[in-house]
Amino acid sequence: MGRIFETRKSTMFARWDRMAKQFTRIGKEIAVAVKAGGPEPANNPALRRCMQNAKSVNMPKDKVEAAIKRAQGKEMDNYEEILYEGYGPHGVALVIETATDNNQRTVANLRSYFNKLGGSLGTSGSVSFQFNKMGVFKLNPQGLNSEELELELIDAGLEELGEGTGENGEEVLVLRCPFNQFGSLQHGLEEKGITPISAELEWIPQNTVELGEEQAQEVLKLIDRIEQDEDVQKVFHNLV
Repeated sequence: MGRIFETRKSTMFARWDRMAKQFTRIGKEIAVAVKAGGPEPANNPALRRCMQNAKSVNMPKDKVEAAIKRAQGKEMDNYEEILYEGYGPHGVALVIETATDNNQRTVANLRSYFNKLGGSLGTSGSVSFQFNKMGVFKLNPQGLNSEELELELIDAGLEELGEGTGENGEEVLVLRCPFNQFGSLQHGLEEKGITPISAELEWIPQNTVELGEEQAQEVLKLIDRIEQDEDVQKVFHNLV
């Protein structure tokens, strides 16, 4: 087992701004999950995933419960999940997940960020073909035998297992599976009594771009600006 490949993270957010953004992101994910599968976690795997991720960023339980309750109300905004694609400075590929109640606002904002910071917003399919959409589970390695776990979860869809880092730089086990095997691997972990630190769907680049520090900072500046937009959920890229 080796160290699993991870792309560079943008680190320009202040701590409290990042936390607020994470809470907002998960709140929207909860809204989408509840609308699609109902408010009971036992019957809604997507909602269980959201609740696991809320715990991983220390989102208070009362905020999670409030988000579930709001999602059941008639006054709740209907968020549409839309994928945007483009290129940042120096040809770095970007895939942007959004949850928005106003698509025109979202696309106008994204186009502005790209234009001002040296990139170009692309059309659907122009960039995403360079990525694989995968399920990514992060586990606390304590008490786990990674070799045994790998063998036991292959039939549940496990494709990659390696070492990585969590939100606070701590060591974690990273498990990856194809997008269409996410539910199967989630169920496999549940059967073994393993609760992930986080469970996400991510766009993993097939090839990466390595830049000098000055050029990389130009790319990270764009990524950071995009991440701060209220409609943006996650940004994926191929910069190492």
